[in-house]
Amino acid sequence: MYGKCGSIEEARHIFDRMVDRDVVTWTTMIGRYFEDGRRDEGLHLFKDLIKSGTRPNEFTFAGVLNACSDVTAEQLGRQVHGYITRVGSTPSSFAASALVHMYSKCGSMVNAERVFKGMLQPDLVSWTSLIAGYAQNGKPNEALHYFELLLNSGKVHPDHITFVGVLSACAHAGLVDKGLQYFYSIKDKHGLTYTTDHYACIIDLLARCGRFEEAKRIISGMPIKPDKFLWASLLGGCRIHKNVELAEKAAEALFEIEPENPATYVTMANIYATAGKWAEVAKIRTIMDDRGVVKKPGKSWIEVKRKTHVFLVGDKSHPKSKQIHEFLGELSRRMKEEGFVPDTNSVLHDVEEEQKEQNLSYHSEKLAIAYGVISTAAGTPIKVFKNLRTCVDCHTAIKFISKIVDRKIVVRDSARFHCFENGSCSCRDYW
Repeated sequence: MYGKCGSIEEARHIFDRMVDRDVVTWTTMIGRYFEDGRRDEGLHLFKDLIKSGTRPNEFTFAGVLNACSDVTAEQLGRQVHGYITRVGSTPSSFAASALVHMYSKCGSMVNAERVFKGMLQPDLVSWTSLIAGYAQNGKPNEALHYFELLLNSGKVHPDHITFVGVLSACAHAGLVDKGLQYFYSIKDKHGLTYTTDHYACIIDLLARCGRFEEAKRIISGMPIKPDKFLWASLLGGCRIHKNVELAEKAAEALFEIEPENPATYVTMANIYATAGKWAEVAKIRTIMDDRGVVKKPGKSWIEVKRKTHVFLVGDKSHPKSKQIHEFLGELSRRMKEEGFVPDTNSVLHDVEEEQKEQNLSYHSEKLAIAYGVISTAAGTPIKVFKNLRTCVDCHTAIKFISKIVDRKIVVRDSARFHCFENGSCSCRDYW
């Protein structure tokens, strides 16, 4: 009762005083922490549950695995999966779907597919999680392959969420005609109603390919009002193709919907900076100051030996900061020898070229990758997570780094997974 009323501290107080706690009590308390956004406390309580000897049920597992998905805590998710296996429990459809979702969100598609194939009768959630996972992990062909298998199964039918993953796969692969075919089939073949998510996906697909006239026609014919995700997709396409005029219209719509979101200002400033319109960049910065909008700081993290290491841009607080910066300096020299040219267009200051290069050198994902390389054995894959979209310069730089250090480097930014290997990226420079 206390948990549902919002007094989580009182609920925990009662929970701690209980002598006989069953699995329902444990699961309810753990779930309440997750609902309140206090995932660390919920995960800690789950560990206490395991120590207590009480056996979790499928709802406990599903809740914990979903929490692992939210914070990309793959290591803990693997431990939960291992526990399920050790106690001889076969994951129910509910828990198995959560496993597929967790592995997909953490970028471990091999494990996601293994769990999926082990299910006697995959449900729609499992199909959708696998399709979306492949789309986000830069494997659109696999995503579309499983979508076709779903259609041919005759047992499960796609819903509007499934089509979001399918259209996303087409967008990331640049499959415009196929994407349009799937888009129109939503209503014509499957009898579903278009949602704002479907429109946002198809606009994302068209804008990424620079087909702005088609995008504008679809927007003008929408029976529902375009939302922030659609306008953000259009703005992103304008950034790729340097369409300043249309970008200004998309940004204007976004400023009306959510004037407090720094992402729109930063993207627009980047577009102006790339076009060399420094006066407009200055105006954007002034508007941000006047409205009290603060750019969200870039943050990247990497897990090494079960410990998470967090880096901010230019970070020097890490115990191995000196080695990290020295290693990045050496990498920079070798990258230039290989032909790397820093992309300084997106540096939001009208300063000398050398200073721009310096500003780009220590972005958070580069620091995290450098730490991963110097802290792990040769050949060990590197997996880094970032809270923002990785910039063009970092994306190009990491391709060079993957080849120089001969490592597979996976970066999960706010848009998708990027798998860098031998100088190329799974997104094919399309993100």
